Amino acid sequence: MLIIPVKEGENIDRALKRFKRKFDRTGTMRQLRQRKQFTKPSIDRRQQVLKARYVQRLRDLEDL
Repeated sequence: MLIIPVKEGENIDRALKRFKRKFDRTGTMRQLRQRKQFTKPSIDRRQQVLKARYVQRLRDLEDL
């Protein structure tokens, strides 16, 4: 459970924005969406390898 202390006189919009930011950082929604459907471990590994290749290519291009 997220607890956001609201300071006295603080705008409710500002507190809501802090809540949303903290909620996004916890990754709760990402985890829920991921658990909705099962993916085989081989497919997960394949996606990790593809992502690693992509990131490595970006880093190599930065070095040029």
